[in-house]
Amino acid sequence: MIQWENDRVIAAPIEEVWELFRDYNIKRIMPKVEEHELIEKTETEVGAKHRQTYREGKRVETYTVETLAYEESPERKHKKIAFVIGRAFEVTASFLLEKVDEEHTRLTYSGQNKGVNFVGKAMMKLANKKGNERVVEEFLDRVEKEATHTNV
Repeated sequence: MIQWENDRVIAAPIEEVWELFRDYNIKRIMPKVEEHELIEKTETEVGAKHRQTYREGKRVETYTVETLAYEESPERKHKKIAFVIGRAFEVTASFLLEKVDEEHTRLTYSGQNKGVNFVGKAMMKLANKKGNERVVEEFLDRVEKEATHTNV
């Protein structure tokens, strides 16, 4: 199993950062997601489900993303999702935004990736920890870039 938790203070108001996590903006912060379609409930409800298609090179995977937690207040925003990709890996990701002040937001990105079958578990043992850390940093960089883009 691979776990991560990393945070960053972004020079943008909490509402502007949160907008990037809305369904219609998801491709801005997750460019490898080709499709993201709501199939059950609403995007702001626990239990909401989305059909998502992801491309990594020539490989395309379609899976269902379920919202496990959703909180939206002026000072704090939180969304936790889970999905199984390739019938081998269960991914859980959490995006927590906290208002630092009117122009700064702390984003904490955490989660885990674990094998759900023999192949997935074997691949987790071989996983490159540094590679995963790079992916987490790249995600935080992309969110920061997109959130501050309109403020430049």
